[in-house]
Amino acid sequence: MSAAGEAPGLTVHSHPATAEMHAQDFESDSEEPVMAEAQARGSAAEIPVTSNGEDMKHTMTGGPTLKETRIVSSTYGNPSEGIIEAETYRGGLKNAQSGPVVITDEISKNIALEKLEQMKKWSISTYKCTRQVLSEKLGRGSKTVDLELESQIEILRETKRKYENLLRLARQMASQFYQVVQTQRQLGDAFGELSVKSPELHEEFGYNAETQKLLCKNGETLLGAINFFIASVNTLVNKTIEDTLIAVKQYENARIEYDAYRTDLEELNLGPRDAVTIPKIEHSQQQFQIHKEKFDKLRTSVSIKLKFLDENKIKVMHNQLLLFHNAVSAYFAGNQHQLEQVLKQFHIKLKAPGSDGPSWLEEQ
Repeated sequence: MSAAGEAPGLTVHSHPATAEMHAQDFESDSEEPVMAEAQARGSAAEIPVTSNGEDMKHTMTGGPTLKETRIVSSTYGNPSEGIIEAETYRGGLKNAQSGPVVITDEISKNIALEKLEQMKKWSISTYKCTRQVLSEKLGRGSKTVDLELESQIEILRETKRKYENLLRLARQMASQFYQVVQTQRQLGDAFGELSVKSPELHEEFGYNAETQKLLCKNGETLLGAINFFIASVNTLVNKTIEDTLIAVKQYENARIEYDAYRTDLEELNLGPRDAVTIPKIEHSQQQFQIHKEKFDKLRTSVSIKLKFLDENKIKVMHNQLLLFHNAVSAYFAGNQHQLEQVLKQFHIKLKAPGSDGPSWLEEQ
């Protein structure tokens, strides 16, 4: 195998030891000793370039810092070693660095120390907050209370419970009324069939069939209004109010952290001040200030959210209660025109009869 096949562009002159090997091989051929000697001098020998004693093949394709290794030997038969010259290789280098990247011990140590520090901070904060919660439940610790805000939060939670009950009852009514409408449709079909097959009672069965079909149509219209009412109240309860309660939960957690670090700072301030305690007091003061700013920020945010939620709740429920009242009143009064006007007023579109999609009740 020639060296040119392994690394194109690599210029290699034969090494003395390699030349002697070729010379011995060509001495057996007595007819061309001079030609064999010339071929031995000009033949290319593959010189393995290694750093640890093992053969390693280099693929030269590019790279501005790669060095071309040129091995030049002295005259044939000269016992001196070959001269290795290093020149800048102008080709490219492909896959100059192969194998996995090994993270040094220093980097691994820094990562481990960073994780350990994070775990330490989390453990200290968790301990302080747990101690604060237990002391409050046992009546031993002090608690920061915003009476106005706490009252608004409690009202919001009570409102959510009542609206959830209202939503449950509305769904129950829709489910039961849906069964009534289905029964009316089947009853109207039965009356219509008997009207055809009973000539003597044709008119009587026909009147009842028309009445049940009209009631079924109006019932489907009312179900559409109730479905719209349920969807709107569900969005208000499980989306709008729930998002606000998530912000309230974050505020309450921030309040516990604030009180925990406040209590810790107060205890340190009551103790002696010396070279050991002063750095601890300063660090505690910094942590207290950080949690105080977080607590104040979340308290302001919750106050704003509660205000906007109250305004949105009033607006939404005003429209939905008006819809529910007008639709139910029109249905039981038998006013089909008014019932249809209610749906137009609130831009409610009913599903076309005979559509393949599931009914609104099946989607609940």
